[in-house]
Amino acid sequence: MRLLLTNDDGIDAPGLAILEEAARTISDDVWVVAPATEQSGQSQAVTLADPLRVAKLAERRYAVDGTPADCVTMALNVIMGQPPDLVLSGINQGFNIADDMPYSGTVGAALHAVSSGVRAIAFSQAYQRLGQENEDDIWGASRAHCAETLKKLIAIDQPPGIALNVNFPPVAGDAVTGLAVVRQGTRASHEVFADDRVDARGNLYFWVRFRRDPGEPAPDTDLGAMAAGQISVTPLRADFTDMAALAPLSDALSR
Repeated sequence: MRLLLTNDDGIDAPGLAILEEAARTISDDVWVVAPATEQSGQSQAVTLADPLRVAKLAERRYAVDGTPADCVTMALNVIMGQPPDLVLSGINQGFNIADDMPYSGTVGAALHAVSSGVRAIAFSQAYQRLGQENEDDIWGASRAHCAETLKKLIAIDQPPGIALNVNFPPVAGDAVTGLAVVRQGTRASHEVFADDRVDARGNLYFWVRFRRDPGEPAPDTDLGAMAAGQISVTPLRADFTDMAALAPLSDALSR
């Protein structure tokens, strides 16, 4: 099986190393084509107004000065020669669930791949931002369970146009309580805002960040799975059409 690995945290990210280790348990034909620098929040963005540059770092390992979707495009059309059987994106440092998920470059790469006719799975690792926490420990769940989860998922037929979004819970590897197939959740509140600061020269600048309140998450959602210490698996469709809204909208407009 030919595998393409990418991410949005960059070519040197620790999560990508963990994913590559898991990928090599199922194949010797592993290609890594990842952004040269962090590209978080890029969703499915592609670079159209600037050229893309590719650096070969080692055999079957490349860095692209573009977005995660750019990496998939370059791998499929320039770098690999023959297309991969499967695209693996991640492992992202931080969850990609609920209202955050559409922003994710990790998920965006997977959706871009399925739009190009290639099966894809996105992986992310949730973690708690605690001052006393050793950052090395945030990877416990994914390090312990990524390879096993990957083997389970590739053994299942995946319909065309569907990407799987996998999130590992913010717990130690031996504290994972299972694997749950769940829907995308919705938080009680979700706000994107700009936090203003002043630099050393007295100029105003801004950091964009999230303010979130999960509320009481439903157990059949990705939020609920994270709260229960489960690995969440959510099938995502590249087609964003709300099928249930088509007929009511058409009826309303025909009056």
